Amino acid sequence: MSEKVIIKEVAARDGLQAQPQHLTVEQRIALLAALADAGVPELEIGSFVSPKAVPQMAGTDEIAANLPVADLAYSALVPNMKGYELAVRAGIRSHAIALAATEEMNQNNIRKSLEDTFVMGEEILDRAATEGVAIHAYLAVAFECPYEGAVSEALVLDQVARLMAHKPARLVIADTIGAANPAAVQSMMQKLVDRYGPELLGCHFHDTRAMGLANVYAALLAGVRQFDASAGGLGGCPFAPGAKGNVATEDVAMLCESIGYTTDLNMPKLLDAVALLSEMIGAPQGGRAHTWLSKQCA
Repeated sequence: MSEKVIIKEVAARDGLQAQPQHLTVEQRIALLAALADAGVPELEIGSFVSPKAVPQMAGTDEIAANLPVADLAYSALVPNMKGYELAVRAGIRSHAIALAATEEMNQNNIRKSLEDTFVMGEEILDRAATEGVAIHAYLAVAFECPYEGAVSEALVLDQVARLMAHKPARLVIADTIGAANPAAVQSMMQKLVDRYGPELLGCHFHDTRAMGLANVYAALLAGVRQFDASAGGLGGCPFAPGAKGNVATEDVAMLCESIGYTTDLNMPKLLDAVALLSEMIGAPQGGRAHTWLSKQCA
């Protein structure tokens, strides 16, 4: 049997959070239904963050109460302990927390110091372990920071070791601004896979410099089998100047399937979801292979 790659679909959160259009709760539920129908094994529904800070994510609790019935893992981003409690109260048992690798990114993103951010993350991880909640801990700007420049591999390895001591369900290395290159990705991820095994690791890539898919491939070579992706390549980081475009789900699925892995995604239905998303935000979306994939599915 072919080895499976797990793709976590993040369009409904990371894809939408930086868009000027604010979709209604009903529209976001319809988008989630379309993505679930495409067979994604993991689906991020939104974030439990203050609507004043990220108005695009308002109503995530309503969405959590009206999720499509599907055989997949729903999750949400939580920014702090209050967000964790809100998500648990809403019935979401898989959460993402994001901790930036640099001081300046934390200060500009959440107005906390690097140390305070890690302490907060550790407190959430420890509480979640006692309450049976799965936490995917994201180490943001793991390759380059928009404020401090290149981030050393040694620093990231030390930070991962610190987080791993608190037993996250998954540790995700995030190229938040799309600045990584395949050599750096393979070097870092090979060390992490050798140390922790592939089951606890994932990657989150952006395509700002057109190297998103190449970085996915480099991580695959290192043994990583869990990736975030956004339908149509929608997304970016609202706190990182110059960042735009998550790696597209359809591109990642195409790459993995073409070299012998399975993803269990239904490509025609995924492209239907991309079409629905394009209609909702009023702008055409699609990964680098979108035109070719559309012709093949037709």
